[in-house]
Amino acid sequence: MNIFIIEDDVRLREELAMLLEKYGYTCQSSDDFPNISSLALSSGADLVLLDLNLPYQDGFQVCREIRQQSEVPVIVLTSRSQDFDELLSLCTGADDFITKPYHPQILLARIERILARTAKAGESLRLVHNGLTLNLLSAEITYGGKSLPLTKNELGILKLLMGNKGNILSREAIMDELWQSEEFIDENTLNVNIARLRKKLSALGLPDYLKTKRGLGYYV
Repeated sequence: MNIFIIEDDVRLREELAMLLEKYGYTCQSSDDFPNISSLALSSGADLVLLDLNLPYQDGFQVCREIRQQSEVPVIVLTSRSQDFDELLSLCTGADDFITKPYHPQILLARIERILARTAKAGESLRLVHNGLTLNLLSAEITYGGKSLPLTKNELGILKLLMGNKGNILSREAIMDELWQSEEFIDENTLNVNIARLRKKLSALGLPDYLKTKRGLGYYV
């Protein structure tokens, strides 16, 4: 797991990094505080540790900027201990608030708890089968390092098939699930969406991923 540390006190930052790396985490940081939000976002971090007293802009603004673009967990780690500071941190999107000096084991426990929670949430937003990953949040399929976007209908079809992997689903069952309104129940509409979905799967290197069982339906 990769943690991005936003702390302007070099000594504290290094001590924190040493502690986290001792327990198997990878740490990144930067002194480029005017661009610290974008650096944290581009780092691919699994979690951000954020001080409030920073040069250029305070931690509240940094947290707000991060939250506008990402759901990456943010733990505020600060010497400021007023209730207002904690309240404002949580209101700007922080997941937790810890005051300095902190107990190392408590900090580690809170980091582990938040990472475990977000990992579980992430799993519920992804389906994986035979090397293909379907990201339900971004409506993308990924295979072999390549990704392609899906339309709403393509996403619905693949989500249904991957959620029932190995089982044949009839055309009627797919249409009933996707279009629970007579306005959209059209065999040709399903044909078009299946064909487009197969084309995208083929473009990723999976030409035979979505299979047809003649007279019965589709399966993956």
